Amino acid sequence: MQAADVKQLIEQQLDGCEVMTSGEGCDFQITVVGPAFEGLTPVKKQQLVYGCLTEQIANGSIHAVTIKAYTPSQWQALNH
Repeated sequence: MQAADVKQLIEQQLDGCEVMTSGEGCDFQITVVGPAFEGLTPVKKQQLVYGCLTEQIANGSIHAVTIKAYTPSQWQALNH
């Protein structure tokens, strides 16, 4: 599995989110920014992203992921 495949899986399921992925093989770093995370706790944000990848995690094509999920305003604050 490639980082582009992971990006596509998440983008297909989380409308309006910007997805940035890195890594290869079965270990990926994922950053997702979007309005879907408004009002969610950090754990709920991660669960939302994990939910997009459950099949790949279950079958072993993804072994380890590091997820960072932000609302657009949180992302803007981090990058200014």
